Amino acid sequence: MIMDLSPIQKDILITLITLYHQSSHAIKGEEIADVLKRNPGTVRNQMQALKALGLVDGVPGPKGGYSPTARAYKELNLGDLEHQSEVQILRDGEKVKGVRVAELGFTTLCHPDLCQAMVKIIGSVKLFKVGDMVSIGPTPVNKLLVRGEVFGMDENQQALLISVSEMISLPKKPIKHYMSTPLLTLPRSATLRDAVRLFNEHHIHGAPVMENGDLAGIVTLSDVARALDEGQTLEAPVSGIMTTDVVEAPASIRLYELVGRFKEREIGRLIVVEDGKPIGIVTQTDIIRVFPSL
Repeated sequence: MIMDLSPIQKDILITLITLYHQSSHAIKGEEIADVLKRNPGTVRNQMQALKALGLVDGVPGPKGGYSPTARAYKELNLGDLEHQSEVQILRDGEKVKGVRVAELGFTTLCHPDLCQAMVKIIGSVKLFKVGDMVSIGPTPVNKLLVRGEVFGMDENQQALLISVSEMISLPKKPIKHYMSTPLLTLPRSATLRDAVRLFNEHHIHGAPVMENGDLAGIVTLSDVARALDEGQTLEAPVSGIMTTDVVEAPASIRLYELVGRFKEREIGRLIVVEDGKPIGIVTQTDIIRVFPSL
């Protein structure tokens, strides 16, 4: 029997389920209230009603909170959610907490001038407003990334109406197909002069530093310029200015998965490794060359 849940109860339940799957732990009422911009007391009161209906379980303890029951998934027709890949939605480049994409459909596919889409979400459309710039994806199979502007909301279907400005199919090949190889390296004993010579000869801006076949660090043209500006000579060792916290990525990872890593670590390049050994390098330029709009 389908329960007659109020709109606020549905919003709370959907937000609970979404947050639970994003974090894999019990969700506090305050977290739900923060997402929905509701009074925490209101959320707690509604949670008691949802517990009485068998839709929510209370988890005691300092790390406790609430978790959805199997009945909650059935009530909201989300029975297969646990086995689905999460498709995220970003607003102005930031992930929207408590929301995930359920369906994406194009409503004006054959129109000569317009491309609009309906994006059904698990979460509350009230978290969005007309004019928001959003990014949806990548989708799990085709790695489709959709960007556009919200021009309307359908609260009955929990759907956003998007005017699509861009669609990108992200490459599925691993980074070993895009990396620069063979890897140009410097020994730990190299000087700044050696680094400048390598950079000039091969028109590159950085290179890993190796010691006994292992990766010891990475030195860039900016590192060299900074060292010279601070009074060091070209005979100074690169080991004194290199970065030892080198960002690495396995050769099997797909290129689009690296975009976030570049932004998070604020780096211009990373080293590709296979069987524990560096085999190539991927730079921001390589990523821009593949999909310039990212």
